[in-house]
Amino acid sequence: MTTRLDWVGLLRHGQSTGNVAREAAEAAGREVIDIAERDADVPLSELGVLEARAAGEWLAGEPPQLVVASPYLRSLDTARIALAVAEERGVEVPGGLYVDERLRDRELGVLDLLTSHGVAERWPDELRRKERHGKFYYRPPGGESWADVVLRVRSLLAELSAETPGLRVLFVAHEMTVFALQYVLEAVPERDLLATAARTDVPNASVTAWERGHDGGFRMTLAQETGHLVDTPPAAPLA
Repeated sequence: MTTRLDWVGLLRHGQSTGNVAREAAEAAGREVIDIAERDADVPLSELGVLEARAAGEWLAGEPPQLVVASPYLRSLDTARIALAVAEERGVEVPGGLYVDERLRDRELGVLDLLTSHGVAERWPDELRRKERHGKFYYRPPGGESWADVVLRVRSLLAELSAETPGLRVLFVAHEMTVFALQYVLEAVPERDLLATAARTDVPNASVTAWERGHDGGFRMTLAQETGHLVDTPPAAPLA
């Protein structure tokens, strides 16, 4: 894909109450994650708000020209808080904040709210189908594959590239978005992408970024950077 953007960054949302609930459920070996809200409405935790403010300090030092956020509350609030902090520091993002549903998190369909143990217990046939099709192309009933997310991200990049060549854009979205961007911007083969994803941790409020070189190709210049989070308190122990 030829993308005429100059710089693309991805700020993962701060810790959400859903992240906390998922970790607790997995650690306890439960089948179901206790989250009352629909995925789009899961809010930031108290720590997540602090992480978003810390991300705002980073943003003030490396301001993009445009911020585009996932409509999911945890990402949108991260973007709003970070931009507010940057404005407090006298830094404005000229293009402002836009919301685009193509940056939403991957939809899990029937597997939503299930832990890995829950999927194994309740949908063993789906695990076999996933093994058959491979993680990249496997689509759970009512959900999306990794390839589906890539198509969304590719569409958004193409649109931004056509409208504003040379743009420095920061996306505020989800863990999956990091790998979708890597696949599109770096043309990473499926097998290599999945191997990278398996060994890569994408912390909440971390920043990953790519810069376009003279040859038109992109290289990753920030890999899940968390230096701006050094003053945030550690996450509370799981219940």
